[in-house]
Amino acid sequence: MKNTKKILAILAVAILLCLTSVFVFNAAATGDDSVTNKSVSKEFTVVVGTGEDAEEIVYDFSGKNEEACTPQDYVDNYANNLTYDPDFKEHQPEALSLVKEDINFYATFWSLIPPVIAIILALITKEVYSSLFIGILAGGLIYSGFNLEKTMVHVFSDGFVSSVADSYNTGILIFLVLLGALVAMMNKAGGSAAFGRWTAKHIKTRLGAQLATIALGVLIFIDDYFNCLTVGSVMRPVTDKNNISRAKLSYLIDATAAPICIIAPISSWAAAVAGFAQGSGAKSGISLFISAIPYNFYALLTILMMIALAVMKFDYGPMKKHEENAKNGDIFTTKVQETVEQMSQNEKGRVCDLVIPVVFLIIACVFGMIYSGGFFDKTAEGYKNFVTAFSQSDASVGLVYGSFISLIFAVIFYLCRRVITFKQCMECVPEGFKAMVPAIMILVCAWTLKAMTDSLGAKIFISQLVESSAGSFMSFLPAIIFLIAVGLSFATGTSWGTFGILIPIVLSVFGANDGNITIVAISACMAGAVCGDHCSPISDTTIMASAGAQCDHINHVSTQLPYAITVAGVSFVSYIIAGFIPNWFITLPISLVLMLGTLFVIKFITAKKTA
Repeated sequence: MKNTKKILAILAVAILLCLTSVFVFNAAATGDDSVTNKSVSKEFTVVVGTGEDAEEIVYDFSGKNEEACTPQDYVDNYANNLTYDPDFKEHQPEALSLVKEDINFYATFWSLIPPVIAIILALITKEVYSSLFIGILAGGLIYSGFNLEKTMVHVFSDGFVSSVADSYNTGILIFLVLLGALVAMMNKAGGSAAFGRWTAKHIKTRLGAQLATIALGVLIFIDDYFNCLTVGSVMRPVTDKNNISRAKLSYLIDATAAPICIIAPISSWAAAVAGFAQGSGAKSGISLFISAIPYNFYALLTILMMIALAVMKFDYGPMKKHEENAKNGDIFTTKVQETVEQMSQNEKGRVCDLVIPVVFLIIACVFGMIYSGGFFDKTAEGYKNFVTAFSQSDASVGLVYGSFISLIFAVIFYLCRRVITFKQCMECVPEGFKAMVPAIMILVCAWTLKAMTDSLGAKIFISQLVESSAGSFMSFLPAIIFLIAVGLSFATGTSWGTFGILIPIVLSVFGANDGNITIVAISACMAGAVCGDHCSPISDTTIMASAGAQCDHINHVSTQLPYAITVAGVSFVSYIIAGFIPNWFITLPISLVLMLGTLFVIKFITAKKTA
C-alpha cells in the first residue's frame, strides 16, 4: 500500500513537470518569433572532414528540397562530435531555433526530465522495469507534445525497435545470451562448484576473497561488459564461501569494470575515447588518453577505496547491513531469486572445467576484437598492428566472435571430458538465456530511455552549458566539467555517450594544444562519465554488475551509491586543485591522501555511532 502511494505521488509530480514544461515553452515560442523565421535561410552545403574523408552535406532550412537534410538532421549532426568544425557551427543557432518550432523545449533542462523520473521512481519503489518504462513514456509524451499517436510511434518505432535494431546493441545482446549459456554450461559441468571447493582450501578469509575479486577484475581490463559477467561467474563461489554479500560482490565487480577500463590503454574504452578525440586537432587520440590517466581521479580513487575498505574491514551506509547479514549466513538480505547457479551441478567436476573455458574465453575475445579491428585484413590500417587494430575494433562484434568460439570450445571440451552429455550442453543454452532475461530487459529499456533523451536534445543542452561556463571560470572548469559529466551520465546511464558529447566540446573550449589544463579537462570528462555511470540505476554496466553477481539490481544501486558519492566528492576537490596546479606529480598524491583521510574519518564516525 505504501509503495502504491509513492508511485502515485511520483507520477503526479512527473505529469505536473511535463505539463509545466509544455506550457512554459509553448508560451516562450508564441512570445518571440524573431528567431524562428523559416524564410531566413534557404539551402547551403557544409564540408565535413578533410582529404579523402571529406563529405559534402546539403541542408535546406526552407523545406523545399526534399532530398536535402533538414534542420533536425543538422542539429543531430552538430551534436555528434562535430562542434569543433567552424563551418559546421555557423548555422547551428538558426537550425536549433527551427527545431524548437516543432519541439519547443528541445535542448533545455527538460530534456533530462525522463531519466530523472525513471531514476527517482526506481530508487523509491525499488522496481526498475516499470520505472524505466514510465520514464520512456514521459519522454515520448514531452517529445510529441502529449499527442498519444505520436507518442506511441516515437516510443516504439524510434525507441524500442531502433534500440534493438542497432547493430552495436544487438551484438551486446547476443554476447549476453552466449555468455549466459557458457556460464550455465560451466555450472552444469561442475566447474564452479569445484572452483568453490578449491578456493575454500586456499582463500579462507573475507579479506582474501575481496582482494582476489579485485585482482581478477583488474586483470580483465579489455571490456567492462566482459569484466562484469566473467568476474561474477568466477568469483561467486569464492565470495559465497567466505560470507561476502552479493551486494558487496556487485560493488567490487562494478568498481573494477568501468574504472579499470577507463585507465587501461588496451581496452574497448581507450579505443572509444581515442575515436572521440581523433581528428579534433589533438596530437593523437590514444596519446591524449594515456596522458589523461594520472588525472583520472575517480577511477584511481575507486581502486584505492576498494582495497582500503577490505583492509580496514569496515563498511558504511546500506552496505553495512548487507555485510553484517552475510557474516551471519544471509548473503542476499532480500528474497533470493532463481539463478543459473541454482541449477543442478555435476559434483564430479574439476577446477579445470571452469579455468580452461574462462582462459579460452579471454583469449578468444581479445582475438575477436583485433579481428574486428582489421588485424588480419591487408587493406586495413590495423593490419598486423595489435594496438591500432584494438583501438579500431568493434567491441560488440569482437565479443560475439569470442563468446561464440568459446561456447563451441566448451561443448567440445566437456564432451571430451565426459562430464556432461551433448543433450545437457544444449539444455544450457535456454537456461543461460533465461538467466540473462532480466539484464536484457533492463538494457533494452535503458537504451530506449537514452533514445528519448537524445531526441529531446540533451546533447545540445549540455554543450551550451559547458561553453557558457568557460571564460572567467577557466581554472574551475575541470571541476565544473566533472559535475556536468556526472549529471549527464547519471541521467542517461551511458558513460560512452557522455564523454562522446563532452570531449569534442572541451577540445573546442580549451584548444587541442592548450597544455596540461586540456588534459585535466579531458580526464574530468572521462572521470565524471564513469562516476555517473557507476551511480546510475539505468546504466548498462551497473545492470551487468548486478547480473554478474546475481544480486537484486536495486540492492546493488542503493549499497553502491554512498561509496561512489564519497569518491566523487574527493574527486571534485581534486579537480579544483588540478585546475590551478595542472601537474599530476602534485595533485595525484594530494588526492590519494584526501581519500584515505576521508575513509578514516568515516570509519571513526561510524564506529562512534555503533559504540
